[in-house]
Amino acid sequence: MTLPRVVIVGGGFGGLSAASALRGAPVSVTLIDKRNYHLFRPMLYQVATGLLSADEISSPLRSVFSGQENIQILLDEVTGVDSGLVHLSRGDVPYDYLILATGIQYNYFGHDEWRKFASGLESLDDSDIIRGKILRAFERAEEMASIERAEPEEICRQLTFALVGGGTVGVEMASTLAEMSRIELVRDFRHIDPASARILLYEGGPRILPSYPEALSINAQRHLESLGVQVFTNTRVTSVDADGVVVGGQKVSAATVLWGPGVIASAAGQWLRAETDASGRIKVGPDLSVPDRPRVFAIGDTAHLVAPVRNLFGIQSRTPMLMPGVAQPAIQEGRYVADVIRRLLSGRPRPKPFWYWDKGELAIVGRAYAVADLRLARFEGFPAWLVWAGVHIYFLIGFANRLFVTLQWGLAFLTKRRRVRILPEEGAQVKNLIDPAA
Repeated sequence: MTLPRVVIVGGGFGGLSAASALRGAPVSVTLIDKRNYHLFRPMLYQVATGLLSADEISSPLRSVFSGQENIQILLDEVTGVDSGLVHLSRGDVPYDYLILATGIQYNYFGHDEWRKFASGLESLDDSDIIRGKILRAFERAEEMASIERAEPEEICRQLTFALVGGGTVGVEMASTLAEMSRIELVRDFRHIDPASARILLYEGGPRILPSYPEALSINAQRHLESLGVQVFTNTRVTSVDADGVVVGGQKVSAATVLWGPGVIASAAGQWLRAETDASGRIKVGPDLSVPDRPRVFAIGDTAHLVAPVRNLFGIQSRTPMLMPGVAQPAIQEGRYVADVIRRLLSGRPRPKPFWYWDKGELAIVGRAYAVADLRLARFEGFPAWLVWAGVHIYFLIGFANRLFVTLQWGLAFLTKRRRVRILPEEGAQVKNLIDPAA
């Protein structure tokens, strides 16, 4: 007997959650991704700054699902979707149920030409590129300073890092860069002082971490500034090129520009010719199905969904809200859609509309400082850092990854050193540490 075919596009948090929740269901699951691994993106910046290696925050998809018999993995890129067919670059895959969990990409607001100058942090390849840029900037500054008649302006440019966007990624990158230059690299160079590096963080809104309560945002900014980060709010970057950025009509020379002010959804809405919001997310119904396509679902960053919110005790605590683009909504939506499919297969009615269990937000702002908004409790400092560390360790896939990351954090804290400091040859393609044939 031919089993109903469930196709899941995307191996991120949402796709992984949906596929896992279909374990043992009377379906044939096909998970499609252009990469062969699941990436724990909340810790990607630690790979970009040399604290962790790529394989410590990622897991091959085939390994993750090696014990699930009703799933197959396809490594390919989706080019379009028709009724009953997913088009891939190397063929077509039929489906009875389709789950789109295709994620996001950084939004350059109509200036895609900035992408080659201002790297965004989306993948392991991006983290390798960014780490190379950061380390190479210090090396070039050292080389210039060792030569007589070196131009101080160019050395200063090499040691200037401009970060665009004061959200979680920007704050975490800025604090890590500041501590890296002022604590971990100070003994390694002979002609430059890494502590003199300028870390500039630009935020277009009135405060950094805008989704957090104002008091936590203010305290996070104070802590960043105590680390030496220069924070500029209500400040928009209007141009980016090889020499730096333009801010408020003024040129700011910077050899390294990192981008993170906003994201847009994938092309999934275009594949379906469905109604989308300004960010390209598909406007879905209360059960996450695409209008007029009851067996096609969009979840995570692919979906525009306004849903009820409940607190840690399951009590509805606020009016319905637009689901944020973080891991928890994607995980919960993936499980919910798997339940919808199970019910449809058994002839039962669809479940009640999706509601979001809001567990709060966490952001790290240094070696032992974080801010935590758990809705029922808001706090900062080392206690918040402990909660942040515990949550992130818990959600890593695999005991080995949890153990290795814990050990690396401990060693880095005690020795004040970063383990991943090897530079690839300039211009060479950086290989992922995960075997693409796995």
